[in-house]
This record gives sequence, structure tokens and C-alpha cells, in this order.
Amino acid sequence: MYHRFNENKYPSTNIKMNIFHNQMQIIKNFKYEFYDPKFLIEEFEKPKDNKKILITIDDGFKSFYNEAWPYLKKKKIPFILFISTEPVGKNGYMNWDEIKEIDNSEFGYIGHHSHSHEYLIDMSEEDFINDIKTATKIFNNKLGYTPSIFSYPFGEYSLFMKKYISDNFKIAFGQHSGVIDINKDKFELPRFPINEKYGEIKRFKSLINYNPLEYKILKPKEKKLHSKNNPPKLIIEFFENQKNIQNINCYSNDGGNWKKSNLKFKSNTMIINFEEPFVPRRGRINCSLNENGKWRWFGTQFTIRPD
Repeated sequence: MYHRFNENKYPSTNIKMNIFHNQMQIIKNFKYEFYDPKFLIEEFEKPKDNKKILITIDDGFKSFYNEAWPYLKKKKIPFILFISTEPVGKNGYMNWDEIKEIDNSEFGYIGHHSHSHEYLIDMSEEDFINDIKTATKIFNNKLGYTPSIFSYPFGEYSLFMKKYISDNFKIAFGQHSGVIDINKDKFELPRFPINEKYGEIKRFKSLINYNPLEYKILKPKEKKLHSKNNPPKLIIEFFENQKNIQNINCYSNDGGNWKKSNLKFKSNTMIINFEEPFVPRRGRINCSLNENGKWRWFGTQFTIRPD
């Protein structure tokens, strides 16, 4: 997941183009293909013979159009561009003509990213629905259709939001790190965020070689926390053919600092009882398993709101 390109005053969401070029070349050097989003929906539940890399860009900043789009077009690299409709045409953002150019290309696909790009999880249920409907109406007016793929702003969602999105879209992405497999929930798919801090080449080479840490059940389903359910008890039930689950290592930022999590195992189920409540705004957990040199990765995210 990318945001800005060559906008160096925003290091938390920016990637320098020379680094981006290197990253795309690394993907090719490792013999991975780029995943064409047009197959994402229809093929999601079909087992894949080979891992592919999906490129996504959030927000539709002008720097994407000026810097990355010419390169992606030249190299014929497919991608999803998630657009929030309210900022379109404003300073620093793409306009509708530029978005239509992407939409009319063979490589760019437009995704739904809400209207306001506000903290939707803080809105009332009615206001959240109205925000999504407003964007949908604008997409229909400007593009002639509603994008079927959604991206949660800031990767934040409650169970209510996820249910609404699952009723109105085909697939939805968060911003927690991880590798997609056919067992992942289609409405909280992981992505590896890439920026100046988390885009350095050594890390990038590692993450594109990660494999999914697959599981059958993940609880709790509610990802919005408040005082009554913070900290949660994280329960992951793995498939019976997953070996060496007791070698999994997990790290979490409960209490505001990253630490190694205390894991308990019962048969093929892993339980994390966090030491402290997560602090606002986001709680994250990342787990990895070295399976005879084959690294598997899983991540999830909670949104913490004061009562």
C-alpha cells in the first residue's frame, strides 16, 4: 500500500521514486508476477499456484498521477487506486479527468475509499452510511459505476461498518500487515504499508517473500475497542495441518509500547491475553512463524476509542 510519491515533507505516507523503482524491480527479480485486480473478485476463492504481488495506492494524491502513474503505465504494472470523492480536484489531489484517465487504462482500477476520508469509525451509524452513499452517488455520476472494491480510511472499521461494507461491496482492505490467502476474510484484507520508514530495501525483500499464516477462526470479530472490551482476548484457531504453531512469535503494542506477547496454546488454537489495555488510537499485533526457513506472517489491528 502506497500513498504519496516524492513528497518528502510527508515521510509517514511518502515513498521516493528511486526507491519505488527499486522495489518494483525487486519484485521482478524475484520472479513474482503483478496481480491484475480484475481477477481479484472472481478468483479470490480459487487456490493459486503461485504467489503474486498486488499494488494498491490510497487517496489519489496528485503526486501519484505526476510521479508514479507514468512509470506504472510504461511498465504495464496493474494497480488499484482508492479514491475518496470529497477531496477530488482540491490542492494536492487528482481531478476527475485524471481519475478517468486511470479508469480508462488497461492497468489502473478505481476503488471506493469513502467520501470524506474522515475517521468513519467515530461517526454515528447513520452518518457513516450517508458518507458511503454520498461517494457512491458521485462515482456513479462521474464514472458511470460504483467501484466494487473498498478500502477503509486509516484501516479502521467496527463490526457494524464491516457488515455494511460486506453488503455493498465485493472486497475490502484494511491497513494491517499480512499476506492474503483464500481463507482470509474478504472484508478485512491485509496490506503491507510502504513509506520512507517502512520501505527500505532490506525490509521490502523480506516482506515480498513472506507467506500467509493461515487460520480458520479469528476472534474477537469486533475491532473497535472501548473500556469494556479493552484489552481483548485474541483467539486464533489454526488449521490442523499447520505445523509448529508453538514456534509462533507475536509482538503487540498494548500499553503503548511494542513487546513480545505471552502466548498460550490449546491443541491448534493460540490465545493472547494482553498485559495492558491498548492506548488510543490503534492497537496492532504481528505474528510470524519460521517454518523450516519459510517465513509466515499475520497481522491484525484494533481501533481504540475513549468512552
